[in-house]
Amino acid sequence: MDIIWIVVISVLGPIIGSLIGVIKKPSEKFMFNMLAFAAGVMLAISFLELIPTSIKFSSVWVATFGIILGSGVMFGVDKLIPHLHPELCSQEQGCKLKKSALFLIIGIFLHNFPEGMAIAIGAVSGTNAGMIIAIAIAVHNIPEGICTSAPYYSCTKKRLKSFLISSSTAIPILIGFLFANMLYKYISFTFIGLIIGATAGLMIYITSDEIIPLCGNLEDHTTIFSLIIGILFVILLGSL
Repeated sequence: MDIIWIVVISVLGPIIGSLIGVIKKPSEKFMFNMLAFAAGVMLAISFLELIPTSIKFSSVWVATFGIILGSGVMFGVDKLIPHLHPELCSQEQGCKLKKSALFLIIGIFLHNFPEGMAIAIGAVSGTNAGMIIAIAIAVHNIPEGICTSAPYYSCTKKRLKSFLISSSTAIPILIGFLFANMLYKYISFTFIGLIIGATAGLMIYITSDEIIPLCGNLEDHTTIFSLIIGILFVILLGSL
C-alpha cells in the first residue's frame, strides 16, 4: 500500500503544476520558496538516508563512485536537453513560440525518467527514503508543471489540451519507477549500493545546479529558511 501512495504522490507534482499553469501562475516568491523547501529535502535525504544506505549495502568506494556516476549522468542530460528556468518559465533560448513550448515539455519529459528511478530506489531500499523522495520530487515538479503548461497555453489558448500535454510529463516518472523497481530484484547488493549512491548524486546535482542558484536570485533571501525547513522536515520525519 505504501508503494501505491509513493507512486501517487510522485506523479502529482507535474499534474498539480500543469493545472496551476493553465489557471493562474503563482508569484515568483512562492515558487522560489517551494523550490527551496524541495532543495532542503533533497539534500537531507541524500546525506542522511541515501549515502549511508549505499555504504551499508556496498562500501565507501562504491558509494563514492555512485555519487560521481549519478551527478555525471545528470550533467550529460542537462547538456543534451533543454534546461528549465522556473523563475522565467522559459528555456535558455526563450519560449515565445508553440514549437519552443513543446520543446521545453519534451525536455522535462526526459528529465523525469531518472527522477522516477530515484523514487523507486528509495522505496525499495528498506529505509523511509521512498516517501520523502516522492514528496521532494513532487514539490520540485510543481513549478516545472507550471512552466510547461503556462507557455503552451499562452501560445495556443487551449486550456484542456495544454493541461493534458504538460501533465504527460508525469508518465516518465511512472516508467522510471517501474523500471527501477523491477531491476532491483535481479541485482547484487554491491550494485544496489551503487544505484543508491547514484540516486544521491542525481539529487545533489539537481539541487546544487538548478534549484539553489535559482532560489538565490530572490533579493530578500527568505528562501534559506524554506531550505532549512526542508532539512528539518526530513530529520523529524526520520525520527517518527
